[in-house]
Amino acid sequence: MPRPELLFPLFSELTKLPGIGPKGAQAMAGLGVERPRDLLFTLPHGVIDRRLKRSVMEVQAPAVATVEVRILSHDAPARKGRPYRVLVEDGSTRFPLVFFHARTPWLERHLPVGERRIVSGRVELFDGHPQMAHPDHILTRAEAGTLPAHEPVYPLAAGLTAKAMRKAAEAALDLAPDLEEWIDPHLLASKGWPSWRDALLLAHHPEAAAELGRDAPARARLAYDELLAHQLTLAIARQRERRRGGRSSKGDGHLRGKVLAALPFAPTGAQTRAAAEIAADMAAETRMSRLLQGDVGAGKTLVAMLALLQAVEAGGQGAMMAPTEILARQHLAGLAPLAEAAGVTMELLTGRDTGQARAAKLARIASGEAGIVVGTHALFQADVAFSDLRLAVIDEQHRFGVAQRQELAQKGMATDVLVMTATPIPRSLALAQYGDLDVSVLDEKPPGRKPIRTAVMPTDRLDEVVAHLARAIGEGRQAYWVCPLVEETETIDLTAAEARARQLQAALGAEKVGLVHGQMPHAEKDAVMARFAAGDLPVLVATTVIEVGVDVPNASIMVIERADSFGLAQLHQLRGRVGRGAAASTCLLLYQAPLTPSAERRLTLMRETEDGFRLAEEDMAMRGIGDVIGRAQSGLPRFRVADLEHQAGLMTLAQREARAALETEFAPLTDRGRALTVLLWLMQRDEALRLLDVG
Repeated sequence: MPRPELLFPLFSELTKLPGIGPKGAQAMAGLGVERPRDLLFTLPHGVIDRRLKRSVMEVQAPAVATVEVRILSHDAPARKGRPYRVLVEDGSTRFPLVFFHARTPWLERHLPVGERRIVSGRVELFDGHPQMAHPDHILTRAEAGTLPAHEPVYPLAAGLTAKAMRKAAEAALDLAPDLEEWIDPHLLASKGWPSWRDALLLAHHPEAAAELGRDAPARARLAYDELLAHQLTLAIARQRERRRGGRSSKGDGHLRGKVLAALPFAPTGAQTRAAAEIAADMAAETRMSRLLQGDVGAGKTLVAMLALLQAVEAGGQGAMMAPTEILARQHLAGLAPLAEAAGVTMELLTGRDTGQARAAKLARIASGEAGIVVGTHALFQADVAFSDLRLAVIDEQHRFGVAQRQELAQKGMATDVLVMTATPIPRSLALAQYGDLDVSVLDEKPPGRKPIRTAVMPTDRLDEVVAHLARAIGEGRQAYWVCPLVEETETIDLTAAEARARQLQAALGAEKVGLVHGQMPHAEKDAVMARFAAGDLPVLVATTVIEVGVDVPNASIMVIERADSFGLAQLHQLRGRVGRGAAASTCLLLYQAPLTPSAERRLTLMRETEDGFRLAEEDMAMRGIGDVIGRAQSGLPRFRVADLEHQAGLMTLAQREARAALETEFAPLTDRGRALTVLLWLMQRDEALRLLDVG
């Protein structure tokens, strides 16, 4: 499907625009601008009122003013380095134009004594009197028409002037064609949005600060266009995946019934609802692609196990892939009692399996004797063959690429895929990142989970904390002690952790304190974790390697040192390591005074709520989307206009519209289908266009 000709000018070289040479194009690359199309979506972030005023006294300094003046005199500096002053008068006052490092002939030529000029620039007060340093514009009356009443202010990069950026943006706007409307006409009317080209013209020529806001009709429309193209891409991928056909894995419920009967508690409403959604997906003839999102301790393991058992009931196998060996072994430990209750054979496969032991495991997997297989990346190695893999469960999806997810799914025929994450994701992020998946959310805690008491204390009370810890371990309790991220280098973090471990060993007894960190050999780390899990080690000092997934029900104390240096999501994950057993649990956040306002806000929120979804939204509001995503979730799209932090509503709307358009009227032959195809080309959604071509 070739790019429509009417878009060719927008995808031409930047150097074809007037005034932009190779150096200018290189400078624009610093803004991520490589084509005229990119300039269209690089919107002004400010606007300067250049309307003519009678006098500089009409503005409240510091502010920009445009006034007509008569030049009275030039005062060249007697000494080098002093400012050059040109005295002028407007309609009601006299004031100086100030120039540093000035060239006298240039000033005398552009500001001749006795003549009138229009000057526009920033007015500031000096000793209570107005002055204008280095006016932005000096114009004759004949040139006054070239000054816009409202001048847009664009982002700049090194080597790029404001004037060059404005000129380039105007040239790009001249290339923007009138395009057929791709937004549903009822939605367009109800929102009061302008057409695409009018939206561009309005957004690039704001006349007031209100027009720079994300809710201004022109900007909201352009943001929606980006989100619609993104959701359309995800919807096409989702539809294509479903069209590849699935297999019904209905099951008769006899294995699930055994597990539910053996549980010492009733599942929560959220678990029952999520399990039913997954069961319906698996029973359908289309392929399942679902995200199971649950807060710390919300009970994802049970829901995943019910799905795995449904695959076995249907005559096939289920596999669960975890990002680390510790997590894989923990999943095995959590699932084993349930598998035993159902009478299903489980197998663990990791990179550590070698030789005859590995060959025996592979044989049990290939024959179907192993109904459920838990493992790491080792699961999708070439020599791993399943008898009939019907369900692939991927834990902590953001640690795996989409390609890896598909590799595991390809081990079976039309395999259903369930993706799990224990990191609560704000709704807008979930839609942006997992919009091709259907989403089930576990937003209730299982019965019997006691609330965790969270306390905040300065580090200068460390001795009290250690004394309290000594009493607690004397009563048979266990504790985590998490050391801070001192520096970006693991070596310095490690030194701090080792020093803290030695200090605690001296106070509590050497045999009572263990240490784990990211640089330890796997076997050594696993051995320390195993001693802690078995209850043989009362205190575990750790760097943040214990953040995700470690489950030791007897551990009821979590001390986080320099909690002020951690983000909200990380603090919440760490706190979730306790509160898993019968004992009342405590999380102690130690901070270094004085606290910054944002650190104080984070610690206050931690004390106020255990709701991971609320904390995730607050985290995004406080830190911005980039920091929240971090490297772990770098698959998130980058938008030029849309603001995921504040436009979740638009994203939801875009998903609904995209899915509806695809199901009802998206055929490239219809008017709207053609228009939506142009939108995909405009937004460089080549992958969606490729799928349409082959689909």
